[in-house]
Amino acid sequence: MRALALDIGEVRVGIAVGSTQTGLAFPVCVLNTQDVCTMSSVFRRVLDDNEPDLLVCGLPLTLHGEEGVQVKRIRACALQIADGACLPVEFCDERYSSREAKRILREQGYDEKRMRGKIDMVAASLFLQTWLAQRADV
Repeated sequence: MRALALDIGEVRVGIAVGSTQTGLAFPVCVLNTQDVCTMSSVFRRVLDDNEPDLLVCGLPLTLHGEEGVQVKRIRACALQIADGACLPVEFCDERYSSREAKRILREQGYDEKRMRGKIDMVAASLFLQTWLAQRADV
């Protein structure tokens, strides 16, 4: 099964793809949130290119694992995207994914300016990797 992960932010959506067969996740791209939520042609192309069976959307839980203030907005946006794409959606804890993405990019020599467009897709690949690992344990 192929999964497309979405790290939905107010401005950008980081996108990653992974497979339960391989257990691996890879960053794909970063798009404007508006383009993704309105199912623009650029997002439809990402869907066509990756042929996902479902969407996995990150939820910004609090440090204690509770739903934070952004969760309602993220859920609504994710359900709208899933409906437009005719795909099922699952949610995944995305705590620390952006922080870890920054650390990884910094280790690869990226400065703040160069990593800005990459953090969200790397974060999406990180929480998708966790989601895939949890499926392998089942």
